[in-house]
Formats: sequence, structure tokens, C-alpha cells
Amino acid sequence: MKFTVAIVGRPNVGKSTLFNRLIGKRLAIVDDRPGVTRDRRYGAGRLGDLDFTVIDTAGLEDVHDDSLESRMRDQTEQAVNSAQVALLVIDARTGVTALDEHFARQLRKRRTPVILVANKSEGKAGQAGAMEAYGLGLGTPIAISAEHGEGMGDLYDAMQPFVDAWRSKSGTAGEMGDEAAALEAAAQPVTLDAELEALPNDEAEAPSHLQLAIVGRPNVGKSTLVNRLIGEDRLLTGPEAGITRDAIAIDWQWRDQTGQHHPVRLIDTAGLRRRSRVVEKLERLSGLDTERAIRFAHVVVLVLDSHDMLEKQDLTIARQVIEEGRALVIAANKWDVVEDKAEALKKLRERLDLSLPQVRGLPVVTISGLTGRNLDKLMDAVFAIYARWNRRVPTAQLNRWLGDVQQMHPAPLVAGRRVKIRYMTQIKTRPPTFALFAQMADELPDSYHRYLLNGIRDTFDLSGVPLRLYTRRGENPFDRDR
Repeated sequence: MKFTVAIVGRPNVGKSTLFNRLIGKRLAIVDDRPGVTRDRRYGAGRLGDLDFTVIDTAGLEDVHDDSLESRMRDQTEQAVNSAQVALLVIDARTGVTALDEHFARQLRKRRTPVILVANKSEGKAGQAGAMEAYGLGLGTPIAISAEHGEGMGDLYDAMQPFVDAWRSKSGTAGEMGDEAAALEAAAQPVTLDAELEALPNDEAEAPSHLQLAIVGRPNVGKSTLVNRLIGEDRLLTGPEAGITRDAIAIDWQWRDQTGQHHPVRLIDTAGLRRRSRVVEKLERLSGLDTERAIRFAHVVVLVLDSHDMLEKQDLTIARQVIEEGRALVIAANKWDVVEDKAEALKKLRERLDLSLPQVRGLPVVTISGLTGRNLDKLMDAVFAIYARWNRRVPTAQLNRWLGDVQQMHPAPLVAGRRVKIRYMTQIKTRPPTFALFAQMADELPDSYHRYLLNGIRDTFDLSGVPLRLYTRRGENPFDRDR
């Protein structure tokens, strides 16, 4: 177990900015609007030589009913209960408010130690508010500026005694896999030439866990599905559309039917609407966070609402996943309320075959995130397509197949000359990517490309997986300029 720090406070005092400062990355969405953060977000924090897990929480609200704000408060209280120390953040420029005083009283009653942090203390504007914070009865306030990185040394001094005491009590510095690093910065794209040069060693090290992103339109039940999978109310859910804003990563172990455990990093994402309908900056930032989650996922589950399946926006999301080369699984949620299930499933499969022919054979699973219907089947489909997405076809088998294909359907003529295909090899997996070497390779028509890809998909059991085929001109041995 690792030392855990929960960042709490009323809305819009800079909690997410401090979270980003401690983890050294801009993972949490930051905006001037209060109440941006809703779910708990975990990250690997570091301050000097102190390593810890840091939790960004929703703004504390004095609400005790069935509203969204009340459910957000419950999430924050769970974070405080699980932490070894809480950082109560106030806005030094605004000064101490009645809400700050209320939650300071609440935190003093808890067993979790509290460090008082007066944020936005840069310059003279925050000095008065920082001095006023002494009245909260939580000791000396630590004056910082999370945005500019000021006061981090004082925060280190305040945290170190708690870390040392925890280490002495637990007897270990503590290391654990947490929910950080799920959305790392993008790797630079690799050109075909670089891939071909790396042919002998083109396989990257297999990941230690499957990264699974849950995506879809707003209010289709993504967070409910994640909560049902992990068996706890980890994420905020409710009838309101657009509750989730940040992409939240959760480390989890899935147990298959044989009893074997598989490490999975689940990523719940914000709902994606049509770009033309997105006018607010906050929703645009949430959409970018979701797109980044798709880009770094291994498998993406596209959740559909069974009342209104495969709208234009659903297809847009699916095409985006395919263009990124991710493995895709379709989950038709809320299936328990569908009346004519056979007819609805038939129409769904027909629409997929018609609209997404480039990934023929996409797995479709009918589920209910609310009741837990078919969730084992969903995970079976996820791991099955993940295995196909990682599949490597031996070069010898591939070229024997290519020879048979050319005998049955040779490449077409171009300007009276036939394109001579020399050989094919798979240059990488994840997704399966092939290079075709031929004379006049640039003249090979798109229709023949599709014919070859469909043949590879059918022959080598790669149904539902996005495939890539690059053509490369074969070297001419009679060209003296080479």
C-alpha cells in the first residue's frame, strides 16, 4: 500500500491545479467554472523525495439529499476516509468563507489528519486570506500557488512528518499499482520506413495489463457499466446526462470462467456528442480527454443505448476508434427493456455490416449495466478480440496464401502492364499491419487493396480487427542508380 493524499475543499479553489502540479502532468481538467471535477481521480504524486498516491476530489458541498451534488460529496468523503492525510484547500484571495469553516469543522471530527493549504497566495493579494485561515483551527496554513509552483517546499515540510510516521507504522515505503499513468503523453508516429528497418525486432514488449476504454454518447450507461464490472460505486451515476467529465482510470482484475485473473485498466470517459453541438469549452476539453483515452486504449467498448442504437454519432465514434487502429467491441446496453430482442439485434448487425464494412465481424454483446446481464460475455469478447488484435501471421503462411490469391485473382493491368507482386510480410501487430512489396506498387488500385485485406481477415481469423496494408515498391536489380 502507498501513502495516500486526498485533496479536498469547496468548489473552484484550485484542487485540480494542485493535483496536476503534484503528479507533474495536466491530467485533470481545469476550468474557471466551479464544480468541474466530479469523480475521484487518482495519480502518482511526487514532492521532493516523497512518493504517494494523490486523489483529486469534487468540491465539497453542504448538501444531503439525492442530488448530484450530494453524490459528489459522498465520493469526496470516501476519498478522505481512504487517505492517510487530507489537504484542505482554500482560496487565499477570496479569504475564508462560511463553507470553508463548515468543512473545517467536519474534517476536525475525522481521524484523517488535515493539512490546511491556502492556494492562490502569489503576490500580496492572498496574504490577508492566508492569515485569516489561522481561524479555522487546523494549524498553520501553507501558502502556495499551485498554478505557479510556489510554496511546494513548505508543503513538503508539512507532509514529511506524516509520511515518516506512516512508514514507521507500516514498516515499508510502500509500492502499489495505482490508477496513474493511464493516459500517458502520445508517442510519435512511426513511418513505414522505420517499421521496415525494425523488422527483426518489431514486436514491442507485451503490456502488463489490458487497457480498456468505455466510450459512447452521453447518458448511455458507461459509468454504471464500470461500477457493475468492478463491484462498487466507484463512479458517479445518475439520470443526469454528462455527469462524467474527466477520463477516469481504474485498475481492476477480471476473473474468467477458469478462475484465472487478468489485470485490466478500465477507463471511464465522458460522453461524446456531435462536434457541431459542442459549444462550451468544458465539454470540448472533456471530449479531448475521451479522444486521448481512445488513442491509448488496447480495446474500446462502444456502449449503445438499446432505445436508440447506432445513431450517426455512434458510427462517428466507431470510425474514430477504427482509424486509431484500436480493437472495438459493441455493447448494446439496457437490453433488459427491449421488447423484440431478436428483431433489434438483427437490425443492429445489419447496420454494422453496412456502415462498417472495413471491420467485418465486429463482436456485439447485449448487456445491462444496471442488472449485470452478460457482463462475463462482454469480457470474453473483449479478450477474444484483444488476442486477434495481437495476432502475428507467419511470413511463410502469408506468402503461400498470397500465391494462391494471385493465381485465382491476379493483380489488374496498369497501362497495359500487370502489377507484379513480389511478397508480403507482417511488420507489426496491435493492429495487424502488413507490407506488400511489388513493382508499380503505387499503381495498385484501392479495390485490390480491399480484396487482399478481406482475404487476410477471412483466412487468418482476424474478423472485427482493423487491418492496415502498406504497399512498397520492390527494388529493381537493373537500376544502376541504386
